[in-house]
Amino acid sequence: MMREPFFDDKKILVVDKAPKITNDRTWCFWEQGDGLFESLVYRQWTEVDFYSTHFSAGLPLLPYRYKMIRGIDFYRHIQELAKEKTNIHFLYEPVMTTGTKDDIAFVELASGTYTAKYVFNSILFQQPKLHTGEYMLLQHFKGWVIETEMPVFNPGKATFMDFRVSQEEGTTFMYVLPLSATSALVEYTLFTAKLLSQEKYTTALKSYLEKYLGIAKFKIEHEEFGIIPMTNHVFPSIEGRVIYMGIAGGQAKGSSGYAFQFIQKKTAAIVANLIKSRFPAQQINLKERKFRFYDSVLLNVLHYRKLNGDQVFASIFKKNPPARVLRFLDNETGLWEDLQIMNSVPTGVFLKAAMQELFR
Repeated sequence: MMREPFFDDKKILVVDKAPKITNDRTWCFWEQGDGLFESLVYRQWTEVDFYSTHFSAGLPLLPYRYKMIRGIDFYRHIQELAKEKTNIHFLYEPVMTTGTKDDIAFVELASGTYTAKYVFNSILFQQPKLHTGEYMLLQHFKGWVIETEMPVFNPGKATFMDFRVSQEEGTTFMYVLPLSATSALVEYTLFTAKLLSQEKYTTALKSYLEKYLGIAKFKIEHEEFGIIPMTNHVFPSIEGRVIYMGIAGGQAKGSSGYAFQFIQKKTAAIVANLIKSRFPAQQINLKERKFRFYDSVLLNVLHYRKLNGDQVFASIFKKNPPARVLRFLDNETGLWEDLQIMNSVPTGVFLKAAMQELFR
């Protein structure tokens, strides 16, 4: 059935398949100063370690801080804010599809169809069909929050990337985010075309804990598993009056998988347009196109395994101050800093890949 329009300038309906009541994920990102969700930051670090067989060092991050937000804290915060607004309503059931008809957006559910002025959709209903020159790697990870009997972690320093683990599957690293002297989130992350068996993730985590951290006995307090597409495929940002958000809107950076801050920037731009009664979505600008090209070049290198990812990241962090690297990964550097990053990596390999992407 077609229901009366639920959304207007004053009403908001949030549809999810189930209430968010568990700590099902962790968001980590870097940021200068205090951000919008500063009160939710569970832990943060101003110094991190980088390890590889090519280069290892402690990296001071200031003026950036590397921050962690737990999913459950974020959900509770949003729910508490929503309770203060009588125009925000939640509905829990699966979304079948979204679309636009007669210049009206709609959301189709099993119980009926809701119409709206705009629909903001974060659901990727199907895997994208890649075209010639498009790559798709998966950033997949399994992480444990562990508790040890003895103090083994330095809560003041995190491990940002540790590439000393086997690179046989492709770009592979560990990261360690200490929560206390006896507790940390330890995560095994890969950039590859295929997933591993769950047993392989588990074996890799146990091996790393024992070999590099000297931890044989520990208790798993929490486990998380995730998959993020790393691709230069251009996801639609809008279709009619449906505005795509998150991964479905291509807001995960193609060459790193980082999404949290990119989503916040996109959301801020949407809100600014809505306040001014403008169409909420924006066209891709020249700066975004530039960084999409850079992402395509790195994906070309990793996809064809022209260089191992550990070599690439080691070269970049060895030859650049950490703040420049983080600005580059945030798509915030200018041409001069871009050139400094480019000069850090093997020129022959990346120049050939760049020419392939430029003239494809």
